[in-house]
Amino acid sequence: MAITAKMVKELREKTGAGMMDCKKALQETDGNLDKAVDYLREKGIAKAAKKADRIAAEGSTYIAVEGNSAVLLEVNCETDFVTKNDQFKQLLSELGSHIVKHQPETVEEALQQKLHGEGDTVETYINSAVAKIGEKISLRRFTVVNKTDNDVFGEYLHMGGRIGVLTLLEGSNDEQVAKDVAMHVAAVNPRYVSRDAVSEEEVNHEREVLKTQALNEGKPEKIVEKMVEGRLGKYFEEICLLEQSFVKDPDQKVKKYVADKGAAVKTFIRYEVGEGMEKREENFADEVMSQIKK
Repeated sequence: MAITAKMVKELREKTGAGMMDCKKALQETDGNLDKAVDYLREKGIAKAAKKADRIAAEGSTYIAVEGNSAVLLEVNCETDFVTKNDQFKQLLSELGSHIVKHQPETVEEALQQKLHGEGDTVETYINSAVAKIGEKISLRRFTVVNKTDNDVFGEYLHMGGRIGVLTLLEGSNDEQVAKDVAMHVAAVNPRYVSRDAVSEEEVNHEREVLKTQALNEGKPEKIVEKMVEGRLGKYFEEICLLEQSFVKDPDQKVKKYVADKGAAVKTFIRYEVGEGMEKREENFADEVMSQIKK
């Protein structure tokens, strides 16, 4: 029987399962919707879908490197206990290995790919892990970085992956220098590599804010412009990696530390688990009680 988009849509609405999983279920059951629901339940996929409305703002970052390619990814779950689970750690490893090799451009594309190019999709693999572990788990984001033989990656995971940083330095093969820069990024959280990366619009906006501040402080207009440029320099120190005092040696800037090693920072990526996501307000005692009452 021909499987239509309408049938797939209806099954998705009933189970919350992924599009490819729904299509496969309908194919396996000759288009019988009820049997397709049972098929997904048996595979643990519909069970995973029931957890879709839960808040999953915990989790871990992970870094995988293969040759001249590296990926930093974030996988979310509901509680930090799960991040210590061997199955969850295996999930991170499998996803990292797949993404760094196949380099999908989006999470959606990654989810529909065959894991390692064969077998089930990445989405099905994650849903199987959900069924086993019993929590909502999702691949939230990833960034793939490629380098040349003359560059070096820096990897750093803080607090077991609570914060993950991947750096790329040009003109060096010194992994320790690249890692030192990654540790700095984890600690200080810059937004840009250098001043050049800050948009003119953002700089002008900050300049106007600083000018208004100075005038409100009663400073004479003739010295306001000079004050603003001085304060703008401080602003760049707050947001630009190369302008910041190096955490391991505050007497020098990151720019000098890297340059003295014959390198240059090309880029960095910093993920902090759950940043920008809604968090559960329940405390642990309430969570235990809620489980007992079920």
